[in-house]
Amino acid sequence: MRRTRYARAMQHATRRLHSAELLAIGTELTVGETVDTNSGDLARACVALGVHVTRVANLPDDLDVVVDAMRTALTRADLVITTGGLGPTPDDLTREAVAAVCGEDVVVHPDTLAWLEGIWARRGQPFPSVNVKQAWVIPSATVLPNHNGTAPGWWVDRPDGRVIVTLPGPPREMRPMWTDGVVPLLHARGVGADLDVRTLRLTGIGESQLAEILGDAILRRPNPVVATYARRDAVDVRISARADAARGAAELADAAEAELLGQLGVYVWARGATTWAEALDAALATRGWTVGMVECGTGGALVGLLGTLSSLRRAEVLAERPGTGDAALMAEAERVRAAADASVGLAVAIRAAGSDTDVDVAIVTPDGSRVEHRLAFLRGRHGADRAALAGAAVLLEILRA
Repeated sequence: MRRTRYARAMQHATRRLHSAELLAIGTELTVGETVDTNSGDLARACVALGVHVTRVANLPDDLDVVVDAMRTALTRADLVITTGGLGPTPDDLTREAVAAVCGEDVVVHPDTLAWLEGIWARRGQPFPSVNVKQAWVIPSATVLPNHNGTAPGWWVDRPDGRVIVTLPGPPREMRPMWTDGVVPLLHARGVGADLDVRTLRLTGIGESQLAEILGDAILRRPNPVVATYARRDAVDVRISARADAARGAAELADAAEAELLGQLGVYVWARGATTWAEALDAALATRGWTVGMVECGTGGALVGLLGTLSSLRRAEVLAERPGTGDAALMAEAERVRAAADASVGLAVAIRAAGSDTDVDVAIVTPDGSRVEHRLAFLRGRHGADRAALAGAAVLLEILRA
């Protein structure tokens, strides 16, 4: 009986997959024609599973280079993940490289070949012989189906328990294969079973200020690991706890989160991967409110941040602020609220303040009105983006009050 891919994964369960290296393959990456977004996505996914990514590399379509990089990676990491190089053309060399590293010969996988031939048959077109290589497999590999393209991936078990995973290059093919094909196999190997990962999303504080508050005692703690990340829309604090002999991962993460909230709670506006639009939608839905908004001088930054709000009834982008002073901006908030027939009116306007940006926020709700003044770091696009964040933060604060 043919072993299932899950049974094959469990066969090598004695080796824990704690570290990974990512190899993005394609000359288009090394000459700058294409930006490698896959590695960032995979690195974040690995970290969320408790797998430490030690190296990320972009490689050209050169068999010797790829083989050398793969062999070296297998001496350092438990898991080697490749993206790209799974097409049908002669310069798609990932399969050949894995076969060379494993010392195995490729053969045609009958089920995969039949699936590929079926794709062309449904199109009423002859099957190109060059595509046969996309049906190749080696004895130690399990084929990972591709439901969004014609390039299946491989899960390859090495005798020492290490694993090679090959994924296609197009993100729309890579991401589903990772989520649906690879992650279940990693779970079968115990990856993430003893881990609890949480993220706190902060606003109104910079990463350097955050590091100063937390200090080395927290940021250099081995377990739970606490790390900070400056994102475009927030500063994130990630807690990664691994179970030890005395306490479970959730208990360790609970204690770390309570400690952080005691120091940073005033800045926390969300958890996980929550966006500003999602947080505001939830807060507006709690009150049964809708919103209209107008931004002045920000070039659409507010729409870019909150344009997906399901409770948004109207959004206006003005090149200049109409009038000066708080009363004029409040009048804009009232006007857009009425024009949108919405519960809430939000107006955000900016003006230069030396090398930085003055931000004025006016909000009118059924419970009253409010004007806030903030200073955003830098001018231009950066200042406009931070002004939009300030408007979202003030609105969320009012909604949650």
